[in-house]
Amino acid sequence: MVSANPALVLGPVLYLWDGPKWRDFYFRIADEAPVGEVVIGETVCSKRLHFTEPHLAEVVERLEAAGKSVRLSTLALVTLEREAQHVRNLIRDSAHIVEANDLSALGLLAGKRHTIGPLINVYNAATARLLANRGATAICLPPELSMASVAEIAAGTPGVALEVFAFGRIPLAISARCAHARAKGQIKDNCQFVCGEEPDGMPVRTLDRQSFLALNGVQTVSHTCQALVGELPDLVAAGVSRFRLSPQDCDMAAIARIYEDALAERINAEEALARIGAIYPDVPLSNGFHHAREGAAWVARARNTAHGALA
Repeated sequence: MVSANPALVLGPVLYLWDGPKWRDFYFRIADEAPVGEVVIGETVCSKRLHFTEPHLAEVVERLEAAGKSVRLSTLALVTLEREAQHVRNLIRDSAHIVEANDLSALGLLAGKRHTIGPLINVYNAATARLLANRGATAICLPPELSMASVAEIAAGTPGVALEVFAFGRIPLAISARCAHARAKGQIKDNCQFVCGEEPDGMPVRTLDRQSFLALNGVQTVSHTCQALVGELPDLVAAGVSRFRLSPQDCDMAAIARIYEDALAERINAEEALARIGAIYPDVPLSNGFHHAREGAAWVARARNTAHGALA
């Protein structure tokens, strides 16, 4: 199965950026990034809404004026009544497609057009079909799936757009407690928003000082950045039609242009990876999950000696 017109999707900012930086980031995406859809809204911690909600309306207006479709994301973990009310209000009042990132949103979205984010576990075609029958028009598969699993789900789920997590630190876990605040000597209820001190996550190292993970408030993300640019042709051939770029603290408009060029076969994987490395140099790239390996691994694609290109 070959997907028609593969497109780029920008996921929500998972980190705490101050309001003006968050607003200006999306303004630049509107003006410069070749992405057709943009997911916005707080996904990780409801306390961060204080920074972004004052700018939400103008960001949506700017994105839509640039011809981009907008989805609004739900929280990935709902633990308080005010958070539950926020999700209820979002789904009730939004004129935009809502992306569910927690199962608690699905009951409210039943029968309404919506999408499924990568933080909801969709590990087989039966689950994908169930969600599609309940109104999901697109499903972003969990980033830990291998290519074999993605291909099997795509083959068993005709009629629903499938999306993969193609760039960004991988969301691994989320907790009701905030390890980021604890690491800075604070508690969650009086965190002082210390997670904003690391706009790309706080590095975590093992006892022997090896880089391991990164903390993002109540969320844990990978130390490495998943980059499936060399795997795009196989994913398109399998039926994947959308490719998610998760915002990192780098030039995401340039990252989007690299993926656009790779999808259009204007550049090969080797050149794309070199350009990504120049834009985001301090974080190692990974693609291990895609190749059924540990997520932090990098699996080099075999070189086609007849053509001098990556196979």
